[in-house]
Amino acid sequence: MATTPNAPKVLPVRDGEEPWSEEEIQEQREALLEELERLDKKVAASDQELSDLLLHGNDGAGRDPADVGSSNFERDQELSLAQNAREMADQARLALHLFDEGNYGLCEVCGDPIGKGRLQAFPRATLCVTCKAREERR
Repeated sequence: MATTPNAPKVLPVRDGEEPWSEEEIQEQREALLEELERLDKKVAASDQELSDLLLHGNDGAGRDPADVGSSNFERDQELSLAQNAREMADQARLALHLFDEGNYGLCEVCGDPIGKGRLQAFPRATLCVTCKAREERR
């Protein structure tokens, strides 16, 4: 399988990890592309669902207050899901950009390798486990 023109020949690994093979590097880029495609579809579906709710689901005329509250809750839930999907798609786009620029696999905060295992499990990761944990504590 040929690598893409911009695909790096080597990705960083943490101490003790096996180096990335050319096949694994290509698979990693493909995983990012597939995830981005899936997330873009999810964003489009969430946007459509939200649009339908806004156009048809909340007229309120003659409706019970509980029905209006339920519709508002459903709309807020759909807004939250759409925003979450957008954020994940942005993460995937950033990871793909970093991949194509040759900086994929390095933590954006400390510059250390993120780790092969972490990237294989979570391809859009841009922080090592230590920096991610520190970010989540804040």
